[in-house]
Amino acid sequence: MNHNNSHPELAPGQNKTITVIVNGRPKEVTGKTLNYREVIQLAYPNDPVTNDVEYTVAYANPHGKDGTLVDGQDVHVKEGMVFNVRKTNRS
Repeated sequence: MNHNNSHPELAPGQNKTITVIVNGRPKEVTGKTLNYREVIQLAYPNDPVTNDVEYTVAYANPHGKDGTLVDGQDVHVKEGMVFNVRKTNRS
């Protein structure tokens, strides 16, 4: 029997689907983390990402710490996490 780790994406639990809440709406995601841009895309799937709009991403983790994300950061996601994403025009 060959226990080859050449496909880590097939390891148990790696692609488990969990539900997070983004701006009051449930969203199903896979993987262990979400980054700043992925959360923005979940909140505003039809909006192009431009330099004219700034986003504030805050999250509440029922199983850990609450916090905020900025571009380049990610967070480990847990079932039931709540993300609030606001956009503002740059002045």
